[in-house]
Amino acid sequence: MEIFQTSEGEPEPGLGPGPGPGPPHEALFLALAYLPVLELLAMSEVCVSLRDCVKNDDVLPWLNVVVERPLNRRLSDQNLMRIASMSRGRLNTLALINCSRITDYALHSLVQQNPLIQKLFIPGCTALSAEGVIRAVKTLSQQGHTLKNLWINGINDIQKHHLETLSSCLQHNPKEQQKPQRPLLLFHEYKNFSTIRHYYKDQPTIDIEICPRCKELRPVFDCASKACKAKMGCKGCIFCIPRCIECSGCFESLEQEEAVCEDSLCLDCWLQLPKCNFCNKPYCKQHAEEKGLGSSTSAGFVCEACEQNRYNSDEEWE
Repeated sequence: MEIFQTSEGEPEPGLGPGPGPGPPHEALFLALAYLPVLELLAMSEVCVSLRDCVKNDDVLPWLNVVVERPLNRRLSDQNLMRIASMSRGRLNTLALINCSRITDYALHSLVQQNPLIQKLFIPGCTALSAEGVIRAVKTLSQQGHTLKNLWINGINDIQKHHLETLSSCLQHNPKEQQKPQRPLLLFHEYKNFSTIRHYYKDQPTIDIEICPRCKELRPVFDCASKACKAKMGCKGCIFCIPRCIECSGCFESLEQEEAVCEDSLCLDCWLQLPKCNFCNKPYCKQHAEEKGLGSSTSAGFVCEACEQNRYNSDEEWE
């Protein structure tokens, strides 16, 4: 604060600096363990005590690093290594969602420094190669093999022989060999990565396999519809069998509706979502949250498409 001077050169009474800001509220320190990486980095820049808390491995062990939007597009190799170094080699879960700038070199360096990684999620990391992923998985296998889950959908040039190599590396784990069957993979859970951040146990070991319909390497989803749970024929990739974005049911036994965001919805889910006041279409829950629309928006809203149409109509009248 600026101090104004009187004619005698003394600070004017009442205009001096007030008491300094106090320490952060204790609740902030308790909340740190639940913040995403981007918010943690921002909190570390607020004050010295929060910075020390973020970097103190006794308070935040940094065992699970999840990078999603909006940080994923800006995350570089150097920044990733700096974030991962806070775990001091104890990293358990690494999830890099659509981090298009991360290279094979950074991934391999990271797994060398963190041999205890059990869950490696790197879908959509387009700068990674199939050979780079295999090299990283083999490195973890050579160090005692703790890797349980590997998600690689969107990695360029993954071929069937690459998948066989990765599967053989993961099968070296006796616990993986004892699994009775593949856990269900549901489309709405896979698309919304926040469910993985809760580290639910029943996850497929690898997220891609050969689709029984098109024979391509893609995530193969199970059907959540009660009428189809017993049918193996209702199993396939999203290109072969479209599914509801909210419940993962197929449309063979459900009526299909469309959301504003062009996602497909079954009628039951469509009826439960708030609708645009003009076109009577809802957003899916994920896009609604991104636009700040809560599920309890009983008064409705105006979607972007209708807002743009209304703006264009106003311009024409002018």
